[in-house]
Amino acid sequence: MVRTIALIAFLLCSIPLTFAQDLEVKEKLINPSDKINNGQIELSVSGGTPPYKFQWSKDDVPMSSSTANELTEGINYDVKIMDASGNILEKTYKIKAESIVENFNGTFQPVVDAMGSVLFWDPFAATGIYDPVVYTNEKLLFSPGWEPGTESKFLLKEWLVDENQPVKKGQNIAIIDIDGETQTVQSEANGKIKYIIPEGEYIYNPDNKEDVIAQNAHKFGEIKYDKKVMLTNPNGTPLTKDIPFIVIWLIFGAAFFTIRMGFINVRGFKHAIQLAKGNYDEPNAPGSITHFQALATAVSATVGLGNIAGVAIAVSLGGAGATFWMVLAGLLGMSSKFVECTLGVKYRFINKEGRIFGGPMNYLRYGLEKRNLGKLGKFLAGFFAILGIGASFGGGNMFQANQSFEILSNQIAFLDPDSGFWFGVFLAVLVGVVIIGGINSIAKVTGKVVPVMAATYVIGALVVIGINIENIGPAFNAIFSGAFTPTALKGGFIGVLVVGFQRAAFSNEAGVGSAAIAHSAAKTNHPPSEGFVALLEPFIDTVVVCTLTALVLIFTGMHEVDGVSGVQLTTDAFGSVISWFPYVLSAAVFLFAFSTMISWSYYGMRAWTYLFGRSNRSEIIYKILFLMFVVLGASVSLGAVLDFSDMMILAMSFPNIIGLYIMSGEVRKDLREYMTKLKSGEIFKKEVQR
Repeated sequence: MVRTIALIAFLLCSIPLTFAQDLEVKEKLINPSDKINNGQIELSVSGGTPPYKFQWSKDDVPMSSSTANELTEGINYDVKIMDASGNILEKTYKIKAESIVENFNGTFQPVVDAMGSVLFWDPFAATGIYDPVVYTNEKLLFSPGWEPGTESKFLLKEWLVDENQPVKKGQNIAIIDIDGETQTVQSEANGKIKYIIPEGEYIYNPDNKEDVIAQNAHKFGEIKYDKKVMLTNPNGTPLTKDIPFIVIWLIFGAAFFTIRMGFINVRGFKHAIQLAKGNYDEPNAPGSITHFQALATAVSATVGLGNIAGVAIAVSLGGAGATFWMVLAGLLGMSSKFVECTLGVKYRFINKEGRIFGGPMNYLRYGLEKRNLGKLGKFLAGFFAILGIGASFGGGNMFQANQSFEILSNQIAFLDPDSGFWFGVFLAVLVGVVIIGGINSIAKVTGKVVPVMAATYVIGALVVIGINIENIGPAFNAIFSGAFTPTALKGGFIGVLVVGFQRAAFSNEAGVGSAAIAHSAAKTNHPPSEGFVALLEPFIDTVVVCTLTALVLIFTGMHEVDGVSGVQLTTDAFGSVISWFPYVLSAAVFLFAFSTMISWSYYGMRAWTYLFGRSNRSEIIYKILFLMFVVLGASVSLGAVLDFSDMMILAMSFPNIIGLYIMSGEVRKDLREYMTKLKSGEIFKKEVQR
């Protein structure tokens, strides 16, 4: 009898346990509009043992969230649902793409992912040389309620635990006074306490400029772990800081050419300035534009939204220390520009009508053909031309139109989100008026626009820095300490270095080969002379403009702001000092985008004519297509398509740098001959009028 009762009781107890183990989920798939990347998945879970955790394949979705937002339509998303008893249920969902742009975006996304897996592949991690997973020895303790720009004072009133004593997660450890109100802080992890701020001293005082500038200025202590702890993304996957192959490719190439050319980026700087000033302009030399116009055209193609938005994102991700590595990469990139633009002039072709055809397509094909590498040269030139056309329609066109409209629509009231088409038409007319006249017309416009837009931006940045000049000490301290001793939250030393190098390499396009197309049209009898002029581009783009953007962010303390877009960060930084400057910045952004588009139209056209013939008809077809893409870029959001075209710009560096390596000896020989002629007075020089 007793056994029977016990058996019945066991069965009754086990029934709910059995049912409790079965996880059930109901999903709600939401596509709220025809815009891209705004899909939502909402899950409702029952059964099992609450609470539930959700590990989404989208790494920015917290494990506590049953809802995933900002999803790409037409793409599969995985989620692993876990309950408190360890039961797991795995599901895969897809938001149905409905509009044309959603289908287009969803189709391109796998292509972008595949291309990204090549460009951003980490060879060091793949071969086991470097572990990309980020670990830390401590957990920083931050004052609650702090945010960048706050005017509140944070005072450490009392430590509740002695230093070096063990604490447990959830234990009260300190009392902080925030403008007269006290708040008790609890430990967020197990470990030993280490004091950073003593009792009775300020954690953060807005009157102390060093606090405003310093990275993680609101930290007051640390919890030391017994052993290293792996940092994770919000979805629980390991946080990694990879060393992308494309960054290695560009920076290693730049370092190689710097050494190969005898540090031409340093010893050739003075002569480069003299050439750009027109001291050596030969009136009867072959070509169609001056050294300065070639420089302005190439600079206009690189100085753009990346110098504003891209730098802000880089400094936000890598901290102030990323600025140091960005400058170093810019200095190295000067040598890459020298090599590719020297070759651009040397292998250019000028037809009977005086039209010039030059750039990587020419020197890859004919330069390698001289070395009995004709098949390789033909392939690399054709591959480069295909990438160049795609890049000109995307990153050099649609992206610029799209972003300039987005920025201006936030500042100008009558530009509502639905007026993108008409903005695109207006922009296409402006671009069309310029590019119809070819390189001469483009050079004349960029020769006027680039100095104005650069001067406006530089003066504005210097004003902001000047007003905050008392921050110069803390700012540079933050840059150097952040470059060599960054926190694990910024990815450590490697993470910050990669962020800085990547921003510089992507911004100045040194090694990509695009600038060689513009410089091939310069008036000169000596190819190395144009190489000297070209090495100024990374200096202007990265060492000057990008660095000024970074300094504005650091001097104003905006580099510590999270969750804000790159352009908005820079706008807020300028606006914090000069209230009306965001309007000027918007105008500068428009000019940046406009000048980039007209320069890239020429780059793309030369790539187009290399593949489809050098006739006027071929050029007109390309220009019409280019203007159509201007309207398209301003009218619709094409996220994955733009990402793909941006990657094509970076991919141009593969065929280009291969050719540069092979022909670097030839360039070095030409450089030596040029320097010999320069010293002996054989190079034409204008007489100085007194």
